Amino acid sequence: MHPSRRRLLTLGSSAAVGSLVGAPRVVRAQAAEFTYKYANNLPDTHPMNLRAREMAASLKAETKGRFDLQIFPSSQLGSDTDTLSQIRAGAVEFFTLSPLILATLVPAASISGMGFAFPDYETVWKAMDGALGAHVRQQISKVGLVAMEKIWDNGFRQTTSSSRQIRTPDDLRGFKIRVPPSPLWTSMYKAFEAAPTSINFNEVYSALQTKIVDGQENPLALIATAKLYEVQKHCSLTNHMWDGFWFLANRRAWERLPPDLQAVVARHINAAGMKEREDVAELNGKLQQDLTAKGLTFNTPDPTLFSDKLRKSGFYTEWKGRYGQEPWEMLEKFTGKLA
Repeated sequence: MHPSRRRLLTLGSSAAVGSLVGAPRVVRAQAAEFTYKYANNLPDTHPMNLRAREMAASLKAETKGRFDLQIFPSSQLGSDTDTLSQIRAGAVEFFTLSPLILATLVPAASISGMGFAFPDYETVWKAMDGALGAHVRQQISKVGLVAMEKIWDNGFRQTTSSSRQIRTPDDLRGFKIRVPPSPLWTSMYKAFEAAPTSINFNEVYSALQTKIVDGQENPLALIATAKLYEVQKHCSLTNHMWDGFWFLANRRAWERLPPDLQAVVARHINAAGMKEREDVAELNGKLQQDLTAKGLTFNTPDPTLFSDKLRKSGFYTEWKGRYGQEPWEMLEKFTGKLA
């Protein structure tokens, strides 16, 4: 072999060996000890999902990869009622759900959504972080689910329409409005002599677009992120209900986690929920101007007209009987006298 060629091959071999010796070891990522699914019905851009992704990353980092939370927004795993069945069966480990829809399984849960009850956020959080929230979580625990301590925020709900502004209870007479699958919602709108139709959230846009219903009711943050302004003309700031999301876990899946992981997961979920509350309140505060620019017209009705109508119709008395004296007294401790 030619000397120069031999030298080149020798140098090349030495360089190759040197590069292997100096190269960092490639360590394969360790599979998570626990991979849990979290489903929700909100758009990917909603604060709930922004905070959930942040929370999932923090959980993975703090547990050194032992716990991996996979997020499925926008009803990817099914409608609310479908996913409620899945979390009970253990097919989904975590799910955030409105108390009013959860009431189809846990009747006591809907008490936090009583119509025209909470005047402001301060009152809501005193009740839900206090005795009323504790009572509801206790009832949830009886059906094989675990509710995290801090309920997440959806916001005060407003009424939109493609045909009319809602100024007084009379404007709701005969009004075809979409409501979630919840007895309390249906009962309230029947008290207003409206025509409520139960439709899961993943079908709301198309139901409005095809005029199956004339209107719907949701917080401004959801009206914006779900682009409901594209198929609605009017928004009445009725603030008729406060709504949140219990962060639910399948009990069997929860109890599979060792105590140390339970503590870390609960801490991160509750902390994310507190941040999401701030996000939603801030977002709702800014959205009226943005939605006006997108074509919605706003009006602000007098809420006392609506609560008086509910009182006279016997709505509050009926639901006081359904919930029972003790839970109702817990509610009225924060809201003042309703029935």
